Amino acid sequence: MPRDATLQRQTAETNISLSLNLDGNGTVQIETGVGFLDHMLTLFAKHGCFDLTIDAKGDLHVDQHHTVEDIGICLGKAIRQALGDKQGITRYGSMTLPMDETLVTVALDLGGRYWFEERFDFPTEKIGQFDTQLVAEFWRACAGNALMNLHILLHHGSNSHHIAEAMFKAAARALRQAVSTDPRQSGVPSSKGTLTE
Repeated sequence: MPRDATLQRQTAETNISLSLNLDGNGTVQIETGVGFLDHMLTLFAKHGCFDLTIDAKGDLHVDQHHTVEDIGICLGKAIRQALGDKQGITRYGSMTLPMDETLVTVALDLGGRYWFEERFDFPTEKIGQFDTQLVAEFWRACAGNALMNLHILLHHGSNSHHIAEAMFKAAARALRQAVSTDPRQSGVPSSKGTLTE
């Protein structure tokens, strides 16, 4: 069965169309109006081997917050929808990823309970025109709507761009591991017998 999802979310602040295929090859078509986010989501799809299409229009005349957060909401919902009943998935994933002077660990559990633990600070408030506070807002929204337990830990790093990029790449690699199917796993990987809410 294909593990994909397509959804539309429209509010007074944003209008977002998103398609995700967990078993893709990294094909990307992204236009959010937020250049740095486009860059991060492209890295995410490439390193996760996810096919990802996003068309987003937001109230960027206000700021980038609503657009970034709402795309996180949509991505989380798409992950949850594409996983279905989670039969045969690995469930857990983690990656410690270096990028130049930066080292980041991302660990996650697709067990159906939300938690977001952020252990990072950025040395600057902006990356170009992008507010670095929005990185946490994006991942919090994504984890909450995917019903994912997500931990992001920055071990060290001094360049804000490198830190954000390492986070998105590590998250992609951890999620790729977690959604992968395990041929030894019959049913869902839980003694409860279910990984839904």
